[in-house]
Amino acid sequence: MRFIRLPWRIYRNHPHWVPPLIYERKRFLNTKKNPFFTHGEAEYFLAWRDGEPVGRISAQIDRDFNDFHKNAWGMFGFFEAEDDPEVAAALLDAAEAWLKDRGRDRMVGPMDFTMNDESGIVIEGHDLSPMIKQPYHPRYYQGLVEGAGLSKAMDLFMWNLEVEDRGKVLPIIWELDEKLEPEHGIKLRKMRKRDLQAELDRFLKIYNIAWSKNWGFVPIRREEMEHTAKELKPILDEDWMMACDTADGETVGIALTIPDINQVFKRMNGRLLPLGWLKFLLGRRKIDRLRVGFLGVKPEYQHTGVAAAMWAEHFRMAAVKPQSGGEMGWILETNTAMNRAVEGMGGRIVKRYRVYERVFT
Repeated sequence: MRFIRLPWRIYRNHPHWVPPLIYERKRFLNTKKNPFFTHGEAEYFLAWRDGEPVGRISAQIDRDFNDFHKNAWGMFGFFEAEDDPEVAAALLDAAEAWLKDRGRDRMVGPMDFTMNDESGIVIEGHDLSPMIKQPYHPRYYQGLVEGAGLSKAMDLFMWNLEVEDRGKVLPIIWELDEKLEPEHGIKLRKMRKRDLQAELDRFLKIYNIAWSKNWGFVPIRREEMEHTAKELKPILDEDWMMACDTADGETVGIALTIPDINQVFKRMNGRLLPLGWLKFLLGRRKIDRLRVGFLGVKPEYQHTGVAAAMWAEHFRMAAVKPQSGGEMGWILETNTAMNRAVEGMGGRIVKRYRVYERVFT
């Protein structure tokens, strides 16, 4: 609980920070309840001064990641620290020592526990509240990590996109959308929560193909996706869950956009009881922002306009839903095609996260 509760101390004067649900964090860190631990291991560290915790970090090894990339990297995550270089150095050195003892040759992070979870240090966007599954950090974190000798490995972009502003969208988006079914026999549909297990199977097939060339990618296992879906199911909105199918029923593209439940969590202060559930039930109806978390297309269908059709549907939904905009990503800084596509729809980068590394000598 000290590990979980430490951010309340670090962020007590940061109005944009969103407290996580303590119940969810306990389950997430529990080695018996988080499916990450079927293929990974981790250790948690606290830094202390005068009997008080002043920093925390995890060190973890993901065997699925190492097997997929044929490397011996280790990761760190859950990094939080007071504005003190000694605290940051002690934490990062402790994580390095643990990873070295287990044969790792590099430390990369932060990621909690993988790139599919909250990742990176906030470099730009400190004046914006984090959306669901996004980290938030004080401005001094960048200096702490870089001062401890870690160097940039990769930047991740979050793009703001106001989906009600059709005038900023390149005309080609609408043209490709109109041609998708008549020319390619591919039809857009909404994913259904009542058929969630089958939808998860379709999602996994596309995710593990469409994202496989991304830096930091690790395949998602079925049990991990089920775990995430169970956590998100109360806030999933079928109007924002899209799939594209061929005439013979093959799903070739998916887009999973999630209402920003952090707008509700911010008022709950980490607790479900005694009034947290009521705040959740009442607050979720007032959510007016979205996070486009996943949008992917099988490589052999990327020329057909599947992505354009799903983007066009986002604009149509924005005309009738309470949510008219939000954020898209994260997107790797090296993913030129996707970054240009979002820019072509009127997007602009509003947040930048940086993943760091330290190569062991």
